[in-house]
Amino acid sequence: IFSKHNKEVSEIITGKRKKTSMSPKQKDEATTLTKKSMGAAYGSVPTHDDENHALDEDRIRTVQRKMAFLTGMAAIGGFLFGYDTGVISGAMLPLAKDFALSPVQEEMIVSSTVFAAFLASLVGGSLNNSCGRRFSILVASGVFTVGAIIMGFAWNYNSMLLGRIIVGIGIGLASLTTPVYIAEVAQPSLRGKLVTVNQLLVTFGQFIAGMVDGALGEVDHGWRFMLGLAAVPSLIMWIGFEFFLPESPRWLVAAGKHDEARVVLRGVRDSDEEADREMREIMNSCEAAKILENAFHHSEQSRLLGNDDAEAGQQQEQEEIPPPSFSMRVKAMVRSAPTRRALVLGCGIMAIQQLSGINTVMYYAASIYEMAGFSQITSIWLSGFTALGQVLGLVFSIFMVERAGRRTLILYSLFFVCLSLFGMGISFYLARVSSAAVDMVVDGECGSQPALVWNGLTSYCYDCVEIDSCGFCGSTCASGNDAGPFDDSLCPADSDWSFDNCPNPFGILSVVFMIAYLLAFGVGMGGLPWTVNSEIFPLQHRSLAVSFTTGTNWFGNIIISATFLTISSPAVLTSYGAFWLYTAISVAGLVWLYFVLPETKGLKLEEIENLFRRPGDESDDSLDFLSAEQKELLVKMANEQAHGGH
Repeated sequence: IFSKHNKEVSEIITGKRKKTSMSPKQKDEATTLTKKSMGAAYGSVPTHDDENHALDEDRIRTVQRKMAFLTGMAAIGGFLFGYDTGVISGAMLPLAKDFALSPVQEEMIVSSTVFAAFLASLVGGSLNNSCGRRFSILVASGVFTVGAIIMGFAWNYNSMLLGRIIVGIGIGLASLTTPVYIAEVAQPSLRGKLVTVNQLLVTFGQFIAGMVDGALGEVDHGWRFMLGLAAVPSLIMWIGFEFFLPESPRWLVAAGKHDEARVVLRGVRDSDEEADREMREIMNSCEAAKILENAFHHSEQSRLLGNDDAEAGQQQEQEEIPPPSFSMRVKAMVRSAPTRRALVLGCGIMAIQQLSGINTVMYYAASIYEMAGFSQITSIWLSGFTALGQVLGLVFSIFMVERAGRRTLILYSLFFVCLSLFGMGISFYLARVSSAAVDMVVDGECGSQPALVWNGLTSYCYDCVEIDSCGFCGSTCASGNDAGPFDDSLCPADSDWSFDNCPNPFGILSVVFMIAYLLAFGVGMGGLPWTVNSEIFPLQHRSLAVSFTTGTNWFGNIIISATFLTISSPAVLTSYGAFWLYTAISVAGLVWLYFVLPETKGLKLEEIENLFRRPGDESDDSLDFLSAEQKELLVKMANEQAHGGH
């Protein structure tokens, strides 16, 4: 049984060797050697602590698997948002031809989803609070699935518009709820990373959509599969939440279901002690929310009744004080000068994020590449691959934000966004003036077109193909269709017929600047405006202020998606004029942010609030009556919200 090198110890134990006196050191060595030998022969005998440790390791591994599954299921909401954003870019080109859509109808198909998502996000908060996060996600995934099926089987413009609106409702609910669900169920140590996974899946969804578009771009009616396939991940999310995932413990506590919340926490935490400790923290944070409500009541009483009467009013029962109306909360927020300054900054940076044209690029990338002279299928593939630029920028931002700071990354990001937008405008201008000159116009309708910022005369091939039913060959602009001119004698035998676009030696320049734009945007302007808005508002106005900034973001998205094709048409600003407009807005935003955007890296929430105070500001005493312990609790809760996801 015993190994050969343990022979001496074996003989002493069995009595086959004469016992001799041993020093304490020798006894210890012999005992250690014996234990090793016994362990080697029979295996270590597990102690009670060893069994507990093994159980703990099994539980930790189980919780890790649950966290991975939970995050994957919940983050499908982000994936769906990204997929829909990306897929419409490639699907729009063949869809517009099949349904003979006008530019205004194309804009409606894109912007209707955004507008529906905006409206759904407004009511989504109430649905979250009254029915729970899990129920809201089930509704979102179910609605999205129905909308995707309708889009896949759409038979005309109106049915497609209906499907897009239904999908928008699902996107609005999912984009609002899934980050909250992940933040509330995830382990605190993983919360920030897991919420970031949700952000990454938005951009990953855009990339996958581009690949699907490219793969189906040459399939007859391939756009049906592009749009209809979105039902698959949404159905998977519905199954996951219906049969496998629990309700948010934070919502359960707020709803008074403490026992259910404790069971959920013990199922997703490494130990019962950790779960019970977090349960107490959640209960404290719910109590803190009530404290904030009382703070508002106290502040309003002090302002309306005077301090003496307010002190008397504090002694009244809570139910005698009516709940604050929305207008009262807004007035209290804008009356505070520091909060007002923070709100202007928060809404301003969200407006700049959208008006710098990001969703123009995401929604209409394939159309932009087709404007640059690429074929339909090449444009679809390019729109998918260039979406990786924003993914890389976002990854870089995640690693650099705590090193370089919010202000630095945002300003550098916006600076290079300005350069990229200006370069894209240059590439489109060069595409026009370098195309073949028009020496003869056969049909009068091909000779000119309505124009706002140029003379509208057909001088280049680029101008000719912009006119409906007109094409170019040799040096002639004439009426025709995809197949060729109506009068074949107009084109020399060795000339090519250009109908949708002209040969463009500067097309690659558009690709380079598009990638540069997405990369630069991802570094700072992509995610950091959300981070800044999660940090700059005081506790008592934070929730309302963030809802205002989020609404600004959605509204800017609607404006951009509903106007790009119109303003980039030759009748308004032309394609290069549209990008120079976005450049001008971005430059103005860069100058403004340089003077008003503070650095918030490493600062406590109270210190950030002081950044917006100026000499002579009236004191906002709505929290002055709270104890130090209550204020500490509120600060802790706000920090959790700031870093838990947005």
